[in-house]
Amino acid sequence: MDIFADSADAFLHALGTTVVMAIIAGAGALILGTLVAAARISPIPPLRAAAFAYVQFFVNVPLLALLILAVFALPDAGFILPLTPTAVLVLTAYEAAYVSEAIRSGVNTVGHGQIEASRALGFTLRQTLGLVVLPQALRAAVQPIGNVMIALTMNTALAAAVGVVELTSAANKLNLVEAQPILIFSAAGLTYMLLALCIGLSAGRIERKVAVLR
Repeated sequence: MDIFADSADAFLHALGTTVVMAIIAGAGALILGTLVAAARISPIPPLRAAAFAYVQFFVNVPLLALLILAVFALPDAGFILPLTPTAVLVLTAYEAAYVSEAIRSGVNTVGHGQIEASRALGFTLRQTLGLVVLPQALRAAVQPIGNVMIALTMNTALAAAVGVVELTSAANKLNLVEAQPILIFSAAGLTYMLLALCIGLSAGRIERKVAVLR
């Protein structure tokens, strides 16, 4: 245990980076994913096509490849960002595709009659989506979105491959010094498990609170 006592500050700082990355990317993915989901169910064909292409691109390209591409391509395009914000941007764009699919599955729970009723009342497309469809879809998709957030937290570990000093990176650096891979990576794995457990329990509580009674 002296291994962790001597490296506690570095380990906690890396854990903080992991948590901050997950929170910021999660919030961004929720906002962007909602917009993409709205575009996918809109009656405007070019908008639907663009949203479909976005989702297909991000669900079919490995996250690690996107991270490496962003680290090398963004500076060449004139966007020079530190590694951590770059990783957060990629995680946001990547997970937004999965969030949009989760919300789109929630849209299927909204009765078609409600949409027809909103049209009969003279609601615009924006009002129908914002006041009728998306609020119910989000409430129905809490658990799937929670699962996406758990996956996002696990995926922050890939940021270590491009140089971000997060939990996995800190564990790897500590192992290079102490040569105790089983102990160190077991501790890192347990930490990820606790984070996932917290997200899962929170999603369960939110789901029970906002469940749509039918």
